[in-house]
Amino acid sequence: MNLPKLLICSCLTISPALAWGVDVMEFQCKRSEKGYTEEYAMKLMLASGSQKAKVFLDDRDLDQSDAFGSQVVKSVTLARPNILISIEAKFQPEEVMGVAYPAGSVITNITLDPVTGKFKKVEKIQGGILGATIGNGTHTSEEICLLSKAPYRIK
Repeated sequence: MNLPKLLICSCLTISPALAWGVDVMEFQCKRSEKGYTEEYAMKLMLASGSQKAKVFLDDRDLDQSDAFGSQVVKSVTLARPNILISIEAKFQPEEVMGVAYPAGSVITNITLDPVTGKFKKVEKIQGGILGATIGNGTHTSEEICLLSKAPYRIK
């Protein structure tokens, strides 16, 4: 009778300690909207030492910058039971097919429950082509992201 209790207590003690030692988590995600479904791979790399947190979608680094704007992963945080991701994007004024759009920005906050796969994205859009086409303000969506590979440490 005491053995099951001991086993449960051991798992509850060891699991959180192992989880904090994780550097990389990989997920297989699915987004569905208006009859369209898209599947993609997402890799999260936690900050460590001088290395900042990184997010990759289909092996594409989300930290990007060019003449049209910039996108920066601000943080990836383990806040049990969830993972919190913060991303900021800024876009320069642009002209598309003869229509001029002002500068714009998008602040994205993601909450991911790695156990259930529930992925909730809240985007605050202001200006730019996205503000003109989708609308300024807060937009919320949900996806499914299931762990595809056991969390691991980078060597």
